[in-house]
This record gives sequence, C-alpha cells and structure tokens, in this order.
Amino acid sequence: MSLHVIVGAGPVGTATARHLADKGEQVRLVTRRGTGPADPAIERIATDAADTDRLTALTGGAVALYNCANPAYHRWATDWPPLAAALLGTAERTGAVLATVGCLYGYGPVDAPMTEDTPLAATGTKGRVRNRMWTEALAAHHAGRARITEVRGSDFLGAEGNSLLPLVLPKVLAGQRVFLPVNWDAPHSWTYIGDVVRTLVATATDERAWGRAWHVPSTPAVSARELAGRAAQVADAPPPRLARMPYPLLWLGGLTDPFARELRETAHQFARPFVLDSTRATETLGITPTPLDEALAATVRALAASRRTPAATGAGR
Repeated sequence: MSLHVIVGAGPVGTATARHLADKGEQVRLVTRRGTGPADPAIERIATDAADTDRLTALTGGAVALYNCANPAYHRWATDWPPLAAALLGTAERTGAVLATVGCLYGYGPVDAPMTEDTPLAATGTKGRVRNRMWTEALAAHHAGRARITEVRGSDFLGAEGNSLLPLVLPKVLAGQRVFLPVNWDAPHSWTYIGDVVRTLVATATDERAWGRAWHVPSTPAVSARELAGRAAQVADAPPPRLARMPYPLLWLGGLTDPFARELRETAHQFARPFVLDSTRATETLGITPTPLDEALAATVRALAASRRTPAATGAGR
C-alpha cells in the first residue's frame, strides 16, 4: 500500500480517489472544506492547499501528489499561481511525483488535430496561466528538483462533466431546447473522466511518463449534434432541439455573467473543429479510450442520479 495525495474533490479528484481506494492504496483527499466521497478508505482533509508547509506535511511519504484542483473559472489568474506554486514546492520538498490534470487551453486556436507537440500559443488569460504552470513545473523537472507530468483532455464526459456539456445534456435529456454559442456540426473531441483517471494514475506511477505532457486517450471526434443525439438515444429521450447562439449575444451576456464572460476566450473551441490526437498515450502506456456509447451511458446514469440526490459534496478545491 502506497500513499497518494489528491488535491481537489471535483469530478476527476473524486473519481481518482475512488479508483485508487478500490486498488487498495492509501488515499488522502485535500480540499478547503474537507469534502469528497464518504468512503472509509479515503481520508478527507480540510486545508488550504496553497499553504506549502501544510501541504508538505500532508504529502510526506507519498508516491504521488495529484493536482485535480479547479479554481472558479473567472478566478484562474488570481487563484492558480499560489496554488500551483504550493503544489510544485511540495513535490520538490517531498519527492512525490506531481501529476497535474491539465487542459487544451494552452494551445489556443488551432487548425489541425492537437498533439503533445502542438505549440503552446494561447494568447488568452486562462491559456497563459496554464502554460506558465506547465513551463515552471517542467523547468523544475529538468533541473532535477521535482518529478512531474501532466495529462490533458478535451471536454469531459462523465459525472458533472465540464465546459458547456452541463448546459447541454440535462436539457437534451429533458426534451428542452438548447440555445448556446456552439457550432453543432464541427468535429469535436470528448474525453471520458474514467479515462482521465486511468491516464493520470498511469503517468504518475510510470517513470517513462515523467517530464512530459500526455493527451488522455479519447474516441474519434464527433460533432456536438451527434453527441447530443446519441445521448438522447441512450436515455430514450426525444431528438435534441439545438440552436446556435450568435457570438454577440455571448459577448453581451458576459457583461453581467462572469462565466459567460470567460467563455469568450474559449469560444473558438466550439466554433470550429477541435480535435485531440491521443496516439502517444495509447501506444506508450497501452491505454485505450472507453467507447463513446459506454461513456455516454455512464454520463446519463450520473445525470439521472444527480437529479435524485442532493448536490454533490465535492468541489474542485
């Protein structure tokens, strides 16, 4: 049994904690409020992970430190730097491998499928924040001060999901019209949370993966329209009613809604083809993506369960 420390009890942090606990590992889950799954095999700790000394004390002896945190979308520029510094500092002090759940924002607008070698050319705030986190961690790795890795996926399928999907699938399954700033017919990659977890743990515990970023194995890209239609079929719901919101309306919405304002920066991801190439992780680590219909079925079950139970207790931090 080895100690694994996870920061953040959002969808990926919670799923990672459960995955490791099911494997018989010692799991310590760190959040500000001590939230997370009520499982006797998971130790939940309430603390501010941006406190390097406290996080170091909690991580001593751990084989890996998992960054599954996710500050509020509109506070990335403020909240990520101190948290990322604490996580990296803790990895340097303890020797635990720092395995970070990243995203694709750092690439910026692209005209071809994204690989791990695609230039980090983001000009927006959120993309620059994530790129700075990665380059600082990579510099520490190359200097021999830390062992690090990062996994990057596209929009998540699974419990709670991320990005625009929580605004789409519940309405589709309820037979309601969906009106969002989305090109419903552009090819788009989707990443299942279960595959994020498998890739995250594999890269944290396989020294071949250290010092590199990895794309989470994801199924071939399909449009948001096809995804919604297949989800409706899985749930035996009516065919989706999808309409595209003009970008000026999104821009206006951002004047009063912080979430809508932040979506301006990433609107390109749903306006044109947004395709992830995950060949490297499949060939090197032997991880294959969960079939799309299987991932959709799990997502539909999670959405149905969330309607029957109180709001989830987990949070990104």
